[in-house]
Amino acid sequence: MSGLLTLALSTVLVLSGCSSSKEGGEGTPAPAEGNDPPTEAAAQDTMIMGRGGDSVALDPAIVTDGESLKIGHQVFDSLLDYKEGGTEVVPGLAESWEISADGLKYVFKLKSGVKFHDGTDFNAEAVVFNFNRWSDPASEYKFEGDSFDYYDSMFGPEGARVIKEVKALDETTVEFTLNQPQAPFLQNIAMTSFGIASPTAIQEKKENFKSEPVGTGPFVFKEWKRNDSITLEKNADYWKKGLPKLNKVIVRSIPDNTARFNALQNGEIDVMEDLNPDDLSILESNSELQKIERPPFNVAYLGFNFKKKPFDNVKVRQALNHAVNKQALIDAFFAGQAKPAVNPMPPTLWGYNDTIEDYTYDLEKAKALLAEAGYPDGLPDPVTFYAMPVSRPYMPDGKKVAEAIQADFEKIGVKTNVESPEWATYLDDSKAGEKDDIYMLGWTGDNGDPDNFLYTLLDKDAIPGNNRSYYVNEELHGLLTKAQQETDQDKRAELYKQAQVIIKEDAPWIPLVHTTPILAGKANLKGFVTSPLGTESYAGAYFE
Repeated sequence: MSGLLTLALSTVLVLSGCSSSKEGGEGTPAPAEGNDPPTEAAAQDTMIMGRGGDSVALDPAIVTDGESLKIGHQVFDSLLDYKEGGTEVVPGLAESWEISADGLKYVFKLKSGVKFHDGTDFNAEAVVFNFNRWSDPASEYKFEGDSFDYYDSMFGPEGARVIKEVKALDETTVEFTLNQPQAPFLQNIAMTSFGIASPTAIQEKKENFKSEPVGTGPFVFKEWKRNDSITLEKNADYWKKGLPKLNKVIVRSIPDNTARFNALQNGEIDVMEDLNPDDLSILESNSELQKIERPPFNVAYLGFNFKKKPFDNVKVRQALNHAVNKQALIDAFFAGQAKPAVNPMPPTLWGYNDTIEDYTYDLEKAKALLAEAGYPDGLPDPVTFYAMPVSRPYMPDGKKVAEAIQADFEKIGVKTNVESPEWATYLDDSKAGEKDDIYMLGWTGDNGDPDNFLYTLLDKDAIPGNNRSYYVNEELHGLLTKAQQETDQDKRAELYKQAQVIIKEDAPWIPLVHTTPILAGKANLKGFVTSPLGTESYAGAYFE
């Protein structure tokens, strides 16, 4: 690994005129006597980002994991975007739009002159191609292993689609016709998952497109060394003038938090995600580094697999909720950078129900509920507990947290076997629901709407995609679909508050924590604006 680190650093030094050396450092010549001082060295033009896990695939339409979407956000543009640092919808590839009075037609005026990275034209037909590909389960451009889970989660499953038709009216005008109004429609189509891909590239590359993406975004995909690095290069013809400011971005996978922070301190990377909370004091004392906070907009949770007994029993699920000491977890593993989670959505999001009280940490209550469920001596067999093998913004060390929860569960007679398969396998297994009994995951909001937490993660329409608990409640489904079609935000908020009451009682999860994710970077890194959605654009980043 050290050879790879050295190689990556050498690449930056060559590309940046050695500007990454500390204090000017080696490679900055001294003024020659009797001559004018040399001009200032060129600013560093390559950024190396360190993260905890690799991407699963590079086609954002077929993934749900944040590591894949972070790359997709650099390579693709969606019709709409979010205001930098927030969740307000702003123009993207569509520069304007009109909505019919009944909320069933959206007409988007597209930017003209935009090119995909392969040189082909972005136009209305390209938009139609992409949306048809996602919505048609029989599409010839849905390749082996592809699953458009986000499309199903955001726009309803086959047979209950929100979008009825997408039609090109001319080269730069596209019309969406809906089967029913959807309040978060604009929020949804701004998501990275619905980045517009080159139809030509999909047709030519076929299944290889998932590892060779082609969009219109600020960076062009160059190379993917699996479980090591992804290299992106500047899109010199990007339609946003003056962007990107960097010539190259290398995104490196360094699973161990400490190793990643060491790489930053040693100058081997320029910025990193998911700082270990215990390292915060070291970061803050180093004047050559800076702390970068991402707004808290997430939830970490422990999910129960309803396909496995006894987790189809609500009293068992409630018992285990009472057996987790959330504050102890925060004190031990989050260094004050987290708050206990009560509901499946963060309290910073509108529609949050702050009247719901959490399950108290009460081992005797937990034992009593297990006895009511028919298990007075605890569960007879060990259960399989999937713990995340990589750090996430909402969970810096899944294995250690799982071991602490494992100890809590054992106190009430529930023995667990903690397993942490490789990340892509972990996601596949938890989605299938065949190997795990309980699993640890989390979610960073995609679009600033409660629908993206509650419907996307816990509605029956999200099976077998993001609803990995296989939890079904028809009353909840009715509330969430009604909230989608309600245009009055106050009324929507009330529906979501009612939904959270049902979820609390059914206990399909143990909501664990909401965190403030900490990133760290070199002090001279500028223009790197964090997003509550967890998918920062690297287009505006540069080094002084």
